[in-house]
Amino acid sequence: MSSLLKSANALKPLFDRVLVQRLKPAAKTATGIYIPEKNQEKLNQATVVAVGPGITNTTTGQIIPTSVKQGDKVLLPSFGGNPIKIGEEEYLLFTDKEILAKIEDN
Repeated sequence: MSSLLKSANALKPLFDRVLVQRLKPAAKTATGIYIPEKNQEKLNQATVVAVGPGITNTTTGQIIPTSVKQGDKVLLPSFGGNPIKIGEEEYLLFTDKEILAKIEDN
């Protein structure tokens, strides 16, 4: 079976949609003990891979851009998003308003 998607770079979200990839949980403890994959907790943090151009304001006709950009770290809700699998990697597609917060490095 061949897939149209060869990489995440080939996927361009439409409207105010945001493509993210969850941060990977630690695979081993600080002391070096490996944690089985089924016991690793899913993190609610992700990196923005691609964003759509935004949505059009119906009254003015102007485009309202998304509030995040590629490379931003974001906080995701516990549930939601549309899963997309590209190769062995899994991504999630959210609308801009579903993303809870931007994480800024201090």
